[in-house]
Amino acid sequence: MKAVFVLFDSLNRHMLGCYGGKRVPTPNFDRLARRSVSFDQHYVGSLPCMPARRDMLTGRLTFLHRSWGPLEPFDNAFPEILHKETGTYSHLITDHFHYWEDGGATYHNRYDSYEFVRGQEGDRWKAMVQPHWERLREKYHARQFSDARRSYFGQNIINREFIKEEQDFPSVRCFAEGFDFLERNKDADNWLLQIETFDPHEPFTAPARFKEAFDTGWNGPIRDWPRYGRVDELPAECEELRANYYAVVAMCDDLLGQMLDWFDANDMWKDTALVVTTDHGFLLGEHDFWAKNRMNLYEEVAHIPLFLHDPRHPERDGTRSQALSQSIDLAPTFLDLFGATPPAENEGISLCRMADGTALRDGLLFGYFGGAVNVADGRYTYHRFPEDLSKQELYQYTLMPTHIFSPFSTEELAGATISPPLGFTKGANLLKVPVIERSPMYNNYGPGGLLESETRLYDLATDPGQEAPLNDAATEARLAALMRRLMTANGAPPEAFVRIDLAPDSGG
Repeated sequence: MKAVFVLFDSLNRHMLGCYGGKRVPTPNFDRLARRSVSFDQHYVGSLPCMPARRDMLTGRLTFLHRSWGPLEPFDNAFPEILHKETGTYSHLITDHFHYWEDGGATYHNRYDSYEFVRGQEGDRWKAMVQPHWERLREKYHARQFSDARRSYFGQNIINREFIKEEQDFPSVRCFAEGFDFLERNKDADNWLLQIETFDPHEPFTAPARFKEAFDTGWNGPIRDWPRYGRVDELPAECEELRANYYAVVAMCDDLLGQMLDWFDANDMWKDTALVVTTDHGFLLGEHDFWAKNRMNLYEEVAHIPLFLHDPRHPERDGTRSQALSQSIDLAPTFLDLFGATPPAENEGISLCRMADGTALRDGLLFGYFGGAVNVADGRYTYHRFPEDLSKQELYQYTLMPTHIFSPFSTEELAGATISPPLGFTKGANLLKVPVIERSPMYNNYGPGGLLESETRLYDLATDPGQEAPLNDAATEARLAALMRRLMTANGAPPEAFVRIDLAPDSGG
């Protein structure tokens, strides 16, 4: 068995033609749908970027006990399991620079080898001690300009001075590295290649040829990086931001097409699995918001695309599965493909077992640490928030106390205690660190950054746009019971139930 795993970032399901999208032509995603199983009910797990990847690697939901952080000593990462059990070689190619920050620095080392392609967003790549800030200030919109040291905006501006031709773009270079791997190893067996690109994550930057079809006539400074929050821009500015996202999606479609061409030219469909998905979606003005993290987890963010070609079942290509699935199912899928056994702590279900539409779960949980606990059952989504986000008992359980950019502060750690093992920590005691308002997590990726915190129930059959919350006590009670059962099965800490006014499921 061989496998290629293509992971995009912030790829909106509803933009793809094979999922009903009409705004951006996506001929290669549509072509992929004809050579794979398209999963119609695939959801996120923990969010945002690195929590999602922890779920993918470990097959476990993490948002109920931990925010953005590294893999933990007790985590099971599927590349390591494949190495130990089946001798499968794994190679990671990524431009996702969060792997190299404090809050992600243990992920890439789980693979046999890895390639880091530099230059995306705030990656501390190119060194310019005295940039031409006055010239650059005129080039970029004020809302995405900064001349501050260690600023994502400022570093991105510097990086882009070195990305001129199409072959310079990090995502293009990621796929080029992928084809190099395939050329060197196409005659070998028992390997997994993960090609991961930050695109179409913001800033929405693509070669000029991809923007031509979406030209808005904008003649102002570069505007391709929306704020996280409420939409307050003028219509023309909103259209330019969206157009730049469309251009990056078109580029991603083109890169995917090159991979499909490689599969065709080298007859890989017969012996190589192909999995294509994303970590989450991105709001482009829907619900009057940009981006993610700060609002309710609407379908545009939580309901994501997934494609699986399993060479053991070519007859399933071109079909669709309605089985409920989510990001934690990726780890057991790769273990299944190579004949390895999921560890006891695994919560996911192999997508291979659901590709024919077999329903193996009746609901799933997803969410941000410190925000709502969310549940979907295929028809309804239920988003249950604490009564008061500013008054809740909240702890991080970890042996790797780092945030995205920094270690936990001494102020945070001053309140830490030792927690006995949780059910999935293999007997390891944990640091139990109280979340305080001065924590960078609290305001950036936690409850302090949320602009919406109202418990809501939506019926996707009658309200697919989630525009009118439903008042249905019986359905809410049923979904609350489902939520409680799934949280109990996950081993959520006791205060996770208290904060949303649920009692643990005694039968869990």
